[in-house]
Amino acid sequence: MLRNHYIGRTFINPSQKDRDFGARMKYNPVREVVEGKKVVVVDDSLVRGTTSRSLVRMLRKSGAAEVHFRIGSPPVRWPCFYGIDMPTKGELIGSALSVKEIEEKLGVDSLGYLSLEGMLEAVAETGPYCTACFSGDYPAPLVDVDKGFVSEQGPTNC
Repeated sequence: MLRNHYIGRTFINPSQKDRDFGARMKYNPVREVVEGKKVVVVDDSLVRGTTSRSLVRMLRKSGAAEVHFRIGSPPVRWPCFYGIDMPTKGELIGSALSVKEIEEKLGVDSLGYLSLEGMLEAVAETGPYCTACFSGDYPAPLVDVDKGFVSEQGPTNC
């Protein structure tokens, strides 16, 4: 798989059309390398699934016998309100779907995530970390300006 280093993080593009285009431009599988092989794709996170679906299609078109995904974080289930332009909860592939349903939606043979505990254990020496997008435990109460809503959830150890 060849990666175009000039294409940035596709999940933060403003429109679905831009995200789809970016995903297609970012990766190029080499048929001679993947044809007839079991391929394992490792990624840091799975946000909307746009890039992953595109990768699966390209790998299958290039003759991959099987495509498996391993994600180095837990499922992203809640939006980040702290500086990353992350989608709404409804746009997050992990917010409402089970791992099996995500497998089917992506078209992969298997999907595995690192647990929250496993991720924190792997980086524990430099923590603490905000895990709101994985756990829903935000470090400060959430305010919905339009609805005048303040969550009851207070600060955590993030």
